[in-house]
Amino acid sequence: MSLAHAILGLLQQQERTGYDLKTGCFDGCIAHLWPADQAQIYRTLDKLVEQGWITCTVEIQSDRPNRKVYSLTEAGLAELIRWLQCPQPLPTVREPLLIQMYFAAQLSNDAIIHLLEQQLAARREKLAECENIDLPTLGDEAASREQIMQRLVLELVMGREQTYIDSLKSAIDVIRQQ
Repeated sequence: MSLAHAILGLLQQQERTGYDLKTGCFDGCIAHLWPADQAQIYRTLDKLVEQGWITCTVEIQSDRPNRKVYSLTEAGLAELIRWLQCPQPLPTVREPLLIQMYFAAQLSNDAIIHLLEQQLAARREKLAECENIDLPTLGDEAASREQIMQRLVLELVMGREQTYIDSLKSAIDVIRQQ
């Protein structure tokens, strides 16, 4: 996935400023899926305008700096739909902890357990953050189609984190028994 497609999807929901994308979307809604910093977002917005996939309208404000509001074009919607229909390859995953573990035989058990416990705490924190995301539960008849899809994604992320937590606990148990 590219940041461009995430932005196209967010702009398909509604027009937004770069600031809205950063604070309301990437920080507030999809940080657990695809983090992005402000500079990346603005660079990508410029590229999307150049490609004709989005437009930018400047709203004049007297008491604050002018606002650039971005909206999706027909070409941008077509690109989003094309991308949504394409199967995605498995991502290349680089997990520093796993490389550390691969070579950790020379560390003491306490040092290894300390590494694993730090990762366990971070994974529990991420799972708790996901659990606090306010979306209707699956089966809620009042939920929109968009909310159902978002809940399905959230459930997959929480399942991944829980699996990681379970595996870390198991690894800690194995090391303690050594």
